[in-house]
Formats: sequence, structure tokens, C-alpha cells
Amino acid sequence: AFVHLSAGDLLRAHMKSGSPEGNMVAEMIKQGQIVPSEVTVNLLLDAMRASGEDRFLIDGFPRNKENRDAWENTAGFDCDFVLFFDCPEDVMTTRLLGRNEGRSDDNIETIKKRFVTFRESSLPVINYYEKLNKVCTVNSDQSPEDVYAQTKGFFSKFA
Repeated sequence: AFVHLSAGDLLRAHMKSGSPEGNMVAEMIKQGQIVPSEVTVNLLLDAMRASGEDRFLIDGFPRNKENRDAWENTAGFDCDFVLFFDCPEDVMTTRLLGRNEGRSDDNIETIKKRFVTFRESSLPVINYYEKLNKVCTVNSDQSPEDVYAQTKGFFSKFA
């Protein structure tokens, strides 16, 4: 079994803490920017230690080369595989605007900024792991049931 850790959830909880660092994180996310790597790595490592477990599904990290480098230098271990949920931007936009979670960063301007950030910063990370044969690509432009089945199939290889 894997413990699910969401980098975004950990960051949002950190923002709600009201600390100066949490407020800085809030402003960066509002602008569609990526939070400093050390902040995210330390939040993830703290959550990993607190769980008492040793197998993790880290959701939404690393998002750029700096994140990846910080993880490799701080954590002391690398991932077994990377799940890449591939989906056209128009489909993602419709889904994000329709999810109705009340998030301040779910507006068309911020979504477009996040797509640019993904193409410029995150896609090179996917390409890096692809060269290491660690990427499991999930076609996410299909039903939730089909996405789940495809994802579950990848996990069975690493159980």
C-alpha cells in the first residue's frame, strides 16, 4: 500500500497556518508560480516521517528541475516511477472550471498561467524521467473509470 501525499494539500495547509512563510506561499500560488523547492521538500519529508510508512505516492511533485534537484539532494532517495496524467489543455480547463471547489486559483487567467508553467518547467522533468524509463503515462482524456483502471495497472507492477 502507498501513502498518498499531495504537495498541493500540504502547501494549502501551510498557507492556512498564517505564518510569514505560509503567506508567501499563498501569494506565489495566487500568481501561478511554483513555491521554493526547500519549502515543499521539507513539508513532504515531515509528512513522510509522521506517517511511519515507507511507500508513498507523491502527488504534484516535482514540478520543475529545481524541485527535482532539491529532492535528490535532500531526501537521499529517488522515485521508482512517475505517473504522468496526459490530457489536452481544453479538457483540463473545462474540468478545472467545473470542479467547484471554491479555490481562488480556479479561474481562467490562473489556469492559463499554470499551463504555461507546466510546459516550460514541468514537462522537462517528465522528459528527464522518461529517459530513465520511469514514466507511466495515463491517457486522462477518458472516463474516470478508465483512468482509474489504467492507473491501477501501473501500481500492480510496483506492489
